[in-house]
Amino acid sequence: MIADKAARAFVAKRYGSRARDLRNLGAGEWSRAYAFVLDGREHVIRFGAHVEDFRKDGAMAEYSCAGLPIPGVSEIGSAGEGYFAVSERVSGQLLDQIDGAAMGAVLPCLLATLDAIAAVDVAGGQGYGIWAPSGFAAAASWPEALLAVSQETARVPGWRAALAGSPTGTAPFDRAYARLSGLVSGLSVPRRLIHGDLLNRNVLVRGDQIAAVIDWGNAMYGDALYDAAWLIYWWPWYPQWKCIDITAELRRHWATHGGQPANLDRRLTACLLHIGLDAMSYCAFRGRWDDLARNAEQLAALA
Repeated sequence: MIADKAARAFVAKRYGSRARDLRNLGAGEWSRAYAFVLDGREHVIRFGAHVEDFRKDGAMAEYSCAGLPIPGVSEIGSAGEGYFAVSERVSGQLLDQIDGAAMGAVLPCLLATLDAIAAVDVAGGQGYGIWAPSGFAAAASWPEALLAVSQETARVPGWRAALAGSPTGTAPFDRAYARLSGLVSGLSVPRRLIHGDLLNRNVLVRGDQIAAVIDWGNAMYGDALYDAAWLIYWWPWYPQWKCIDITAELRRHWATHGGQPANLDRRLTACLLHIGLDAMSYCAFRGRWDDLARNAEQLAALA
């Protein structure tokens, strides 16, 4: 990942006197972000190895609206051995960092944002699972997309061997995967847009409003309940929010916004299992053994 010195040199060479005040905003799993002033306005420049993530951000910015604010992307290009993307900077606090009282205030807007994501027109895309910037996703069905979690990918290679050699081993993964296989057999769901990575520094809030939803690199086509399951699965990892029963809040939201989704428990459980399995493979890939063990324990309760 790019170092601060290289980022400063790149911005200085590309923009000259048009740019100033470059500040490191931190790194995610796949990119590093910097705030800077360009032509007198606040922007963000990100550097990463995967240009498709930036292009998906650009594609999703076309759907930005009051209920789903997504920063516009003004430029994407090559930067050394990787890529860069420039977008408008949105002020706000990271959702991950707010306390329980603030979460209680913003939660209605957050749940409405899930509805707005699910309402995006996906007729121009194809398939299920993670989609490319072209709008194509490889799986022919939602069950196929979920069950692909057992496969290694070019971005996350070697996790199977790492998992087998870890203190946790493969047994928890195999048990949860068998449960998932049984659940999704014959499962059919409406094909909707999924963000697929909420909570990981990808939502900005201002007061009781969502200011921006960013980083669409993991966006998928499939069951809209996946983003709700994402909140449920990761909620215990944020002890400051333990005062809120997120599952109960989601059920109340559904009851007052169109009624309980069909086949709710089966669909939610399938999504939860997939999230945990995907987390296990990623933790094995990164060698994060404590997180791997915690995900395995959480999956055991589900499976």
